[in-house]
Amino acid sequence: MENKKIIRVSVAQLNLTVGDLNGNTEKIIESIKKAENLNSDVIIFPELSITGYPPEDLLLKSKFIQDNLKKLEEIKKEVNNIIAIVGFVDKVENNLYNSAAIIYNKKIYGIYHKIFLPNYSVFDEKRYFKSGNEILIFNFDKIIFSVEICEDIWHFNGPIKEASQNGAKIIFINNASPYYLGKIKEREEIIISQAKKNNLFIVYTNLVGGQDEIVFDGQSRIVDNLGNIIAGADAFKEEILNADLNIPESEIKLKNIIEIPKKIVPKTQIISKKPELLKPEEEVYKALILGLKDYILKNGFQKVVIGLSGGIDSSLVATLAVDTLGNENVIGVFMPSRYTSKESEEDVEELVKNLKIRLIKISIEPIYEVYLKILKPHFLDKKEDITEENLQARIRGNILMALSNKFGWLVLATGNKSEMSTGYATLYGDMAGGFAVLKDVPKTLVYKLANYRNSIGYVIPQRVLVKAPTAELKFNQKDSDTLPEYELLDSILKLYIEEDKEFEEIVGKGFDAEIVKKVLNMVDKSEYKRRQAPPGIKITPKAFGKDRRMPITNKYRG
Repeated sequence: MENKKIIRVSVAQLNLTVGDLNGNTEKIIESIKKAENLNSDVIIFPELSITGYPPEDLLLKSKFIQDNLKKLEEIKKEVNNIIAIVGFVDKVENNLYNSAAIIYNKKIYGIYHKIFLPNYSVFDEKRYFKSGNEILIFNFDKIIFSVEICEDIWHFNGPIKEASQNGAKIIFINNASPYYLGKIKEREEIIISQAKKNNLFIVYTNLVGGQDEIVFDGQSRIVDNLGNIIAGADAFKEEILNADLNIPESEIKLKNIIEIPKKIVPKTQIISKKPELLKPEEEVYKALILGLKDYILKNGFQKVVIGLSGGIDSSLVATLAVDTLGNENVIGVFMPSRYTSKESEEDVEELVKNLKIRLIKISIEPIYEVYLKILKPHFLDKKEDITEENLQARIRGNILMALSNKFGWLVLATGNKSEMSTGYATLYGDMAGGFAVLKDVPKTLVYKLANYRNSIGYVIPQRVLVKAPTAELKFNQKDSDTLPEYELLDSILKLYIEEDKEFEEIVGKGFDAEIVKKVLNMVDKSEYKRRQAPPGIKITPKAFGKDRRMPITNKYRG
């Protein structure tokens, strides 16, 4: 009968900031002290926890690399009777490695270099890092473990299999795995499969927080060798997850095993925390709030300003902003014109009342009239067209940016993914802003999120949820004058943008060929607009920006 020992592990699911070496180091040391006070045997931190993730071209700065190594030395001096697994950038000769240091009692016992470097989607690690080429096996008190990093776990014939074959009973894996809707299910499937296939425990810690357009959702997991999730951290929250694992002792067979002279002290077993379950709309809503909050606060802003039209998009953005910052830090601006309906003004006023935010009213009509008068001689009696529509949007954009400059408010753009995809937005107009909260949120999901938010507390006027979407840049205008109905449009866009389906494949799924051709043409011709759009939060498997990098000058039409 095999002997087993209870080891206590702490998973530090932290919100770390790229480049904040001092702040990240303070959080790491504080977490180590908390885990030591709890008599934990091991604490593990997210991937590149000292530098934050992804550090991108900061990695090309030699001083940044040296400063990160100095912080590792500071952390090492604070580690006593606990094994700390800390992510950092290692440098060997002229090569950089995405690394994890295994520290105990003020000494580094090993440094693991990530073997599989992701180079797809939002990842471009091969631009900066060299791949590691060996696993590390550690022993403390006859408990054999190994350490891997993020992408390594996604390969079944990779380092986890090798570690298991060499006697490891636990894999500690530090991660910076970005969020999109449904990602947690994919992660859990791979963690459970690896645990069962290799007959070992997996302690999986993930980063949490917003970094530019990426949100890290946390949702760290601890899985036993049978594939049971025995503990889990919440989504979108910073926390330290603690659990006691009943691990079988191993006979030491390897010659190159790394011995750590730590002894396991008997302790009263704690109850492991089970993961929370979120519904899809709640999951996305929380992702948007975290991404928005971290973008605003980490970049030094305190207040935001939003152009309110009485439509669903601006209403949802204002609601998200209030839920993120509080109503005292959100300013709405209503800018009516000759085409603005009475209903839109009423809906704005109701929303503002419900949210308890400040409202500024500025009519654009006098400015619009001046524009038309000045430009008339130069328009050579051409008929009114989209030019006059875009003038209104650009006037509004100028007003919002003027308020931003004067008071230091961050302008939140209100465009959604359906509009960004098709170019149904005005460059330097409603696309103006510092951050586009809904940039990766399809219009159909916008409605679902608004309904979800109202279900937990009514704020968005009911009429906003049911009236036909309109830009109100000419009389009796509706979005459907230019675009297919959003249910149809979003279905086509998902296939083309997120699944990379071609024209024939999309039509083959039952969509009208002429509508598909029109939509794909709009998407392809709007790349120049998207390249100039503000950043926004990724919540789908493929967002614009790092995920989808299409040339602007492009004659190919597949």
